[in-house]
Amino acid sequence: MNDIYQKFLKDNPGSGRLRIRAYAANGAVPISNLKVVVTKDIENNKITFFEGATNESGIIDGITLPAPIINTDNLIQPNSTTYDITATYNNIDLLYKINMYDDVMVVQNISVVPDMGMGEI
Repeated sequence: MNDIYQKFLKDNPGSGRLRIRAYAANGAVPISNLKVVVTKDIENNKITFFEGATNESGIIDGITLPAPIINTDNLIQPNSTTYDITATYNNIDLLYKINMYDDVMVVQNISVVPDMGMGEI
């Protein structure tokens, strides 16, 4: 599996940055301690690139992910690499796909519906 990962890094020598923003109530209430996992399936192997939780502001910042180098001299859509995000809230998995580009900050907003039966968010 190490060979597969090394080939992936060779094909994706650039890096993009990912910010996760989790909230409820149309962005009014941040969701802290939301578990987030960023993975990618590479040749039928699920590789984990990040695992963590949102801070008290509902943010995870500074996730760096491999991405293909952008050729600024061409006029076609730049190449990207797609990753999977799994955010777990109250034992429910929320699934997202993101495209990462070299030297680009991508923000993934995660909107959750709080469980009102628990009396807190």
